[in-house]
Amino acid sequence: MSPTETTASTKREIEIEVPSEEVSRETDALIQKYQKLARIPGFRRGHVPASIIRQRFSQDIQNDVVDALVPKYFRKETERLGLMPVSQPRVTDLHAHDGEGLHFKASFEVMPEIKVEGYKELRADHPEITVTDEEVEESLKALQEQKATFSPIEGRPIADGDYAQVSLDGTPKQDEAETKPVHMDDVLVEIGGKNTMPEFTENLRGTNAGDERTFEVNYPEDFSDERLRGKTFSYKVKINAIKQKSLPELNDDFAKELGEFSTLAEVKQKM
Repeated sequence: MSPTETTASTKREIEIEVPSEEVSRETDALIQKYQKLARIPGFRRGHVPASIIRQRFSQDIQNDVVDALVPKYFRKETERLGLMPVSQPRVTDLHAHDGEGLHFKASFEVMPEIKVEGYKELRADHPEITVTDEEVEESLKALQEQKATFSPIEGRPIADGDYAQVSLDGTPKQDEAETKPVHMDDVLVEIGGKNTMPEFTENLRGTNAGDERTFEVNYPEDFSDERLRGKTFSYKVKINAIKQKSLPELNDDFAKELGEFSTLAEVKQKM
Protein backbone atom coordinates (compact mmCIF):
# COMPACT_ATOMS: atom_id res chain seq x y z
CA MET A 1 0.00 0.00 0.00
CA SER A 2 1.46 3.34 -1.01
CA PRO A 3 0.90 6.67 0.74
CA THR A 4 -1.61 9.07 -0.76
CA GLU A 5 -0.66 12.76 -0.65
CA THR A 6 -3.50 15.00 0.50
CA THR A 7 -3.82 18.79 0.74
CA ALA A 8 -0.18 19.58 1.56
CA SER A 9 3.22 18.10 0.91
CA THR A 10 3.64 17.32 4.60
CA LYS A 11 0.40 15.32 4.93
CA ARG A 12 -0.03 11.63 4.18
CA GLU A 13 -2.86 9.12 4.33
CA ILE A 14 -2.39 5.37 4.22
CA GLU A 15 -4.77 2.41 4.27
CA ILE A 16 -3.83 -0.52 6.44
CA GLU A 17 -5.18 -4.06 6.49
CA VAL A 18 -4.47 -6.29 9.49
CA PRO A 19 -4.75 -10.01 8.59
CA SER A 20 -7.64 -11.91 10.20
CA GLU A 21 -5.15 -14.42 11.64
CA GLU A 22 -3.46 -11.62 13.59
CA VAL A 23 -6.82 -10.34 14.84
CA SER A 24 -7.77 -13.86 15.97
CA ARG A 25 -4.46 -14.33 17.83
CA GLU A 26 -4.85 -11.02 19.64
CA THR A 27 -8.50 -11.80 20.46
CA ASP A 28 -7.65 -15.24 21.89
CA ALA A 29 -4.87 -13.74 24.02
CA LEU A 30 -7.25 -11.14 25.42
CA ILE A 31 -9.93 -13.74 26.16
CA GLN A 32 -7.39 -15.70 28.20
CA LYS A 33 -6.50 -12.52 30.08
CA TYR A 34 -10.19 -11.81 30.80
CA GLN A 35 -10.68 -15.42 31.97
CA LYS A 36 -8.01 -14.91 34.64
CA LEU A 37 -9.47 -11.63 35.88
CA ALA A 38 -13.24 -11.89 35.38
CA ARG A 39 -15.56 -12.51 38.37
CA ILE A 40 -18.81 -14.09 37.16
CA PRO A 41 -21.30 -15.73 39.55
CA GLY A 42 -21.38 -19.50 39.20
CA PHE A 43 -17.79 -19.81 37.99
CA ARG A 44 -14.50 -19.98 39.85
CA ARG A 45 -12.07 -17.25 39.00
CA GLY A 46 -9.91 -18.41 36.10
CA HIS A 47 -12.43 -21.08 35.00
CA VAL A 48 -14.98 -18.98 33.10
CA PRO A 49 -15.62 -20.55 29.64
CA ALA A 50 -14.34 -18.59 26.66
CA SER A 51 -17.85 -18.46 25.18
CA ILE A 52 -19.14 -16.66 28.28
CA ILE A 53 -16.23 -14.21 28.14
CA ARG A 54 -16.96 -13.48 24.46
CA GLN A 55 -20.63 -12.90 25.25
CA ARG A 56 -20.13 -10.71 28.33
CA PHE A 57 -17.10 -8.68 27.19
CA SER A 58 -17.44 -8.65 23.40
CA GLN A 59 -17.22 -4.89 22.96
CA ASP A 60 -14.43 -4.48 25.53
CA ILE A 61 -12.35 -7.17 23.85
CA GLN A 62 -12.88 -5.65 20.42
CA ASN A 63 -11.79 -2.24 21.72
CA ASP A 64 -8.69 -3.77 23.27
CA VAL A 65 -7.85 -5.52 19.98
CA VAL A 66 -8.09 -2.22 18.13
CA ASP A 67 -5.99 -0.42 20.76
CA ALA A 68 -3.28 -3.08 20.45
CA LEU A 69 -3.16 -3.61 16.69
CA VAL A 70 -3.77 -0.14 15.23
CA PRO A 71 -0.58 1.46 16.66
CA LYS A 72 1.44 -1.68 15.94
CA TYR A 73 0.47 -1.93 12.28
CA PHE A 74 0.58 1.83 11.73
CA ARG A 75 4.20 1.79 12.90
CA LYS A 76 5.06 -1.25 10.74
CA GLU A 77 3.51 0.28 7.62
CA THR A 78 5.17 3.69 8.00
CA GLU A 79 8.53 1.98 8.54
CA ARG A 80 7.98 -0.16 5.43
CA LEU A 81 7.18 2.94 3.39
CA GLY A 82 10.12 4.89 4.80
CA LEU A 83 7.91 7.56 6.35
CA MET A 84 8.65 9.42 9.59
CA PRO A 85 5.42 10.71 11.19
CA VAL A 86 5.74 13.90 13.23
CA SER A 87 2.14 13.88 14.47
CA GLN A 88 -0.26 11.38 16.00
CA PRO A 89 -2.29 9.58 13.31
CA ARG A 90 -5.98 10.36 12.86
CA VAL A 91 -7.69 7.00 12.36
CA THR A 92 -10.79 6.86 10.13
CA ASP A 93 -12.86 4.23 8.26
CA LEU A 94 -12.20 1.68 10.98
CA HIS A 95 -13.76 -1.73 10.32
CA ALA A 96 -13.41 -4.45 12.93
CA HIS A 97 -15.70 -7.50 13.02
CA ASP A 98 -15.39 -10.95 14.56
CA GLY A 99 -13.71 -13.41 12.24
CA GLU A 100 -12.51 -10.71 9.88
CA GLY A 101 -9.39 -8.67 9.44
CA LEU A 102 -9.00 -5.14 10.72
CA HIS A 103 -9.10 -2.29 8.19
CA PHE A 104 -8.48 1.41 8.79
CA LYS A 105 -7.10 4.62 7.30
CA ALA A 106 -4.53 6.80 9.06
CA SER A 107 -3.83 10.46 8.29
CA PHE A 108 -0.69 12.10 9.67
CA GLU A 109 2.01 14.66 8.99
CA VAL A 110 5.62 14.12 7.99
CA MET A 111 8.66 16.39 7.86
CA PRO A 112 8.75 18.54 4.71
CA GLU A 113 11.30 17.54 2.12
CA ILE A 114 14.10 20.08 2.03
CA LYS A 115 16.43 20.22 -0.93
CA VAL A 116 19.73 21.98 -0.49
CA GLU A 117 21.47 22.80 -3.74
CA GLY A 118 24.78 24.38 -4.54
CA TYR A 119 26.36 23.56 -1.18
CA LYS A 120 29.21 21.63 -2.82
CA GLU A 121 30.47 24.84 -4.37
CA LEU A 122 30.56 26.66 -1.03
CA ARG A 123 33.96 27.35 0.45
CA ALA A 124 34.73 28.25 4.04
CA ASP A 125 37.59 30.47 5.08
CA HIS A 126 39.71 28.97 7.84
CA PRO A 127 41.39 31.73 9.84
CA GLU A 128 45.02 31.09 10.60
CA ILE A 129 45.57 30.66 14.33
CA THR A 130 48.94 31.70 15.67
CA VAL A 131 50.16 30.52 19.07
CA THR A 132 52.99 32.53 20.59
CA ASP A 133 55.97 31.07 22.42
CA GLU A 134 54.73 32.78 25.59
CA GLU A 135 51.36 31.00 25.34
CA VAL A 136 53.13 27.66 24.87
CA GLU A 137 55.28 28.29 27.95
CA GLU A 138 52.23 29.24 30.02
CA SER A 139 50.47 26.03 28.99
CA LEU A 140 53.56 23.98 29.87
CA LYS A 141 53.73 25.64 33.29
CA ALA A 142 50.08 24.79 33.90
CA LEU A 143 50.80 21.13 33.07
CA GLN A 144 53.86 21.28 35.30
CA GLU A 145 51.75 22.56 38.22
CA GLN A 146 49.26 19.73 37.72
CA LYS A 147 52.10 17.21 38.13
CA ALA A 148 53.59 18.90 41.23
CA THR A 149 54.44 16.75 44.26
CA PHE A 150 54.59 17.76 47.94
CA SER A 151 57.16 16.33 50.34
CA PRO A 152 57.30 16.87 54.14
CA ILE A 153 59.74 19.31 55.77
CA GLU A 154 60.96 18.51 59.28
CA GLY A 155 63.22 20.20 61.80
CA ARG A 156 62.37 23.82 61.08
CA PRO A 157 59.43 26.24 61.21
CA ILE A 158 57.44 27.15 58.13
CA ALA A 159 58.81 29.90 55.88
CA ASP A 160 57.74 31.79 52.78
CA GLY A 161 57.39 29.46 49.80
CA ASP A 162 56.47 26.51 52.01
CA TYR A 163 53.02 24.99 52.20
CA ALA A 164 51.17 24.55 55.49
CA GLN A 165 48.94 21.48 55.53
CA VAL A 166 46.19 22.59 57.90
CA SER A 167 42.78 21.77 59.32
CA LEU A 168 40.63 24.81 59.94
CA ASP A 169 37.31 25.95 61.32
CA GLY A 170 35.99 29.36 60.30
CA THR A 171 33.14 31.13 62.08
CA PRO A 172 31.49 34.27 60.66
CA LYS A 173 31.28 37.38 62.81
CA GLN A 174 28.14 37.78 64.92
CA ASP A 175 26.61 40.37 62.58
CA GLU A 176 26.97 37.91 59.68
CA ALA A 177 25.00 35.09 61.27
CA GLU A 178 23.36 34.09 57.98
CA THR A 179 26.74 33.02 56.58
CA LYS A 180 27.55 29.33 57.13
CA PRO A 181 30.69 28.28 59.06
CA VAL A 182 33.67 26.85 57.18
CA HIS A 183 35.39 23.54 57.99
CA MET A 184 38.23 22.01 55.96
CA ASP A 185 40.77 19.25 56.61
CA ASP A 186 44.30 18.91 55.23
CA VAL A 187 44.20 22.05 53.09
CA LEU A 188 47.49 23.26 51.60
CA VAL A 189 48.15 26.96 52.22
CA GLU A 190 51.10 28.55 50.39
CA ILE A 191 52.90 30.91 52.75
CA GLY A 192 53.43 34.21 50.95
CA GLY A 193 51.59 32.96 47.87
CA LYS A 194 49.94 35.50 45.59
CA ASN A 195 46.56 33.81 46.08
CA THR A 196 46.92 33.44 49.86
CA MET A 197 45.09 35.88 52.13
CA PRO A 198 47.70 38.01 53.99
CA GLU A 199 46.24 37.07 57.39
CA PHE A 200 47.06 33.39 56.77
CA THR A 201 50.64 34.18 55.78
CA GLU A 202 51.21 36.51 58.75
CA ASN A 203 49.78 34.12 61.34
CA LEU A 204 51.23 30.84 60.00
CA ARG A 205 54.72 32.04 59.12
CA GLY A 206 57.22 30.70 61.69
CA THR A 207 54.91 28.03 63.12
CA ASN A 208 55.74 24.34 63.48
CA ALA A 209 53.77 21.18 62.83
CA GLY A 210 51.33 20.67 65.70
CA ASP A 211 50.89 24.39 66.44
CA GLU A 212 47.48 26.03 66.55
CA ARG A 213 46.58 29.62 65.74
CA THR A 214 43.42 31.72 66.04
CA PHE A 215 42.96 34.85 63.93
CA GLU A 216 40.48 36.84 61.85
CA VAL A 217 40.40 37.21 58.07
CA ASN A 218 38.69 40.11 56.29
CA TYR A 219 37.70 39.08 52.77
CA PRO A 220 37.50 41.84 50.13
CA GLU A 221 34.31 42.62 48.22
CA ASP A 222 35.83 41.21 45.01
CA PHE A 223 36.99 37.91 46.56
CA SER A 224 36.73 34.95 44.16
CA ASP A 225 34.50 32.86 46.47
CA GLU A 226 31.19 34.70 46.70
CA ARG A 227 30.30 32.88 49.94
CA LEU A 228 33.16 34.72 51.67
CA ARG A 229 33.04 37.94 49.67
CA GLY A 230 33.00 41.01 51.95
CA LYS A 231 32.78 38.84 55.09
CA THR A 232 34.93 38.59 58.21
CA PHE A 233 35.71 35.13 59.63
CA SER A 234 37.37 34.05 62.85
CA TYR A 235 39.58 31.01 62.15
CA LYS A 236 41.01 28.32 64.38
CA VAL A 237 43.82 26.66 62.43
CA LYS A 238 45.94 23.62 63.28
CA ILE A 239 49.18 23.01 61.36
CA ASN A 240 49.31 19.28 60.61
CA ALA A 241 52.48 19.30 58.51
CA ILE A 242 54.86 21.51 56.56
CA LYS A 243 55.27 20.65 52.88
CA GLN A 244 57.58 21.64 50.06
CA LYS A 245 56.36 21.69 46.46
CA SER A 246 58.50 20.14 43.75
CA LEU A 247 57.84 20.65 40.05
CA PRO A 248 58.88 18.01 37.50
CA GLU A 249 61.55 18.98 34.99
CA LEU A 250 60.21 19.87 31.56
CA ASN A 251 61.87 17.21 29.42
CA ASP A 252 61.04 14.14 27.36
CA ASP A 253 60.34 12.06 30.50
CA PHE A 254 57.73 14.62 31.53
CA ALA A 255 56.15 14.37 28.07
CA LYS A 256 55.94 10.58 28.33
CA GLU A 257 54.12 10.85 31.68
CA LEU A 258 51.34 12.75 29.91
CA GLY A 259 50.54 9.48 28.12
CA GLU A 260 50.27 10.67 24.51
CA PHE A 261 53.76 11.90 23.68
CA SER A 262 57.34 10.69 23.37
CA THR A 263 59.15 14.02 23.45
CA LEU A 264 58.62 17.51 24.84
CA ALA A 265 58.79 18.82 21.28
CA GLU A 266 55.67 16.79 20.44
CA VAL A 267 53.84 18.37 23.38
CA LYS A 268 54.75 21.87 22.16
CA GLN A 269 53.70 20.97 18.62
CA LYS A 270 50.31 19.78 19.88
CA MET A 271 49.78 23.10 21.64
